Amino acid sequence: MFTNLKEILVKNEISPSYHRLKIYECLMNNRTHPTADMIYATIIAHIPTLSKTTVYNTLKIFAEKGLVASITIEDNEVRYDADVYFHGHFKCLTCGSLYDIDLSQLQLEKKLGANRKINGHLIKESQVYVKGICKKCQKN
Repeated sequence: MFTNLKEILVKNEISPSYHRLKIYECLMNNRTHPTADMIYATIIAHIPTLSKTTVYNTLKIFAEKGLVASITIEDNEVRYDADVYFHGHFKCLTCGSLYDIDLSQLQLEKKLGANRKINGHLIKESQVYVKGICKKCQKN
């Protein structure tokens, strides 16, 4: 899998260091929208020399290059999503889990998304957040 990830980083003019590859791999394999601290906790066992600064700096580079999206549903927490295609996010108010949601039912994908226009304005980024109680918590 590293070969594909390495090609993606090189294509986006990012030096494919081992640390960056592991961070990107973590995001690609972990669709839970982790925070930088969660990514650090996941990878530190494999790379004891990893620093939180490296994780934060790498995520900043990835976001600048459009490889990941920064998700700020709560003011005090930034999560990261490797799925950069237009979709929404649902945050459970009970357990705090964050899920992708399909917005096609709302017909928004036809109007919003990268490089689409609304009333002549070029849209470069769009975010849709929804909060409520997830399926698991409703069962409990």
